Amino acid sequence: MNPFQHPLVQSLFNELPRDEIAWLLFPKKHMALLSTRRAAMIISRVRLIAALFAVLTLLFIIPDLLILPWSVSSPLAAERIITSLSFAALALAFKESTRLRDAYIALGILFFIPTVFFVASYTLLSQVEPHNLSAIIMATYSFLPLVMVAGLSMFPLTVMEGVIFAAPVLIAEALSAWTNNTQVLNLNPVISTIWMALLITIVAILSGMSQLGFMIALVRMAIRDTLTRCFSRSSGVELLEIQFILASRSNSPLAIAFIDLDDFKSVNDTFGHEAGDQVLLAAAEGIRTTLRTGDMLVRWGGEEFILIMPNTFCNDAVAAIERLRSSGLGVRPDNQKVTASIGISERSEDKIADWKTLVEMADKRMYLAKQGGKNKVVFSCSRI
Repeated sequence: MNPFQHPLVQSLFNELPRDEIAWLLFPKKHMALLSTRRAAMIISRVRLIAALFAVLTLLFIIPDLLILPWSVSSPLAAERIITSLSFAALALAFKESTRLRDAYIALGILFFIPTVFFVASYTLLSQVEPHNLSAIIMATYSFLPLVMVAGLSMFPLTVMEGVIFAAPVLIAEALSAWTNNTQVLNLNPVISTIWMALLITIVAILSGMSQLGFMIALVRMAIRDTLTRCFSRSSGVELLEIQFILASRSNSPLAIAFIDLDDFKSVNDTFGHEAGDQVLLAAAEGIRTTLRTGDMLVRWGGEEFILIMPNTFCNDAVAAIERLRSSGLGVRPDNQKVTASIGISERSEDKIADWKTLVEMADKRMYLAKQGGKNKVVFSCSRI
């Protein structure tokens, strides 16, 4: 059966929009929020597995000493101690990091440690004549690469990432199988070992891809407001924080517009909440049609929206809002135009030090627009 015809995989592709299917293959275009959450999960699982392996690696010294010759078991015990300490160090590293780069490093180290141990232990075990219990011990070592590639299934990885992390382990397994069966006419063990490793790798990558797919679906649900499909307030907070940090580091402008629909309560009171929902949908769609590349719309609460405009000076933000007002925000059930009171703030223009103050400034100006008669825009630009 073709792995891509599996019902689980087919349902996964059916649940994702076409433009997000590429996210299962390559990580390059992942949204920042997805990358942050994915990095946190990968690092958390790496640290947990590393802590478990730190203990298990030491425990296996006992059967090695009891069964294998002293000339092999003693240096093998030293290798195990070094490997265990390496796992322990990894388990303590990258605390509270949410950077994808750190996640890649942590996962790479998690695979590098046992790969080095496998190669070093294989050199020692090649000196032992397999018989009875020693053959069983040696077999457990030979399964280590298969366990490692199977472990990829625990991480939400793209296909490209799974292949990159699995490749060194597969190469080490292939080389060990080849050197253990050097006879030209006896390639069956080599081929069967490599084939088994490839099958396990494919299944593990598909499993990791499935995890990623479900994570994408969950993140999409968490970051989007269910009614308007704008970013939710919780994801909007993260976006504001990220964008403010980026703007501060590059000393670039960052403008936001706090948009509050006028007299929205009267729509709910007079025509009902279903009519109010339709007004919100139309307003959100009206704002979206005027968004520029890179702009982000957040439903802040009720009838309040925040429009995040990276790399935008105050005068450019005002021009964008005026285009929005001229295009309209839809109509009320009584055929009156929907209007909004809007406050604009900009990081460099207003000399603001954090994103919360940026929002508070725009919020205050929105209230000034309300007090000034509604359907107005309040801002403070040094030049227009």
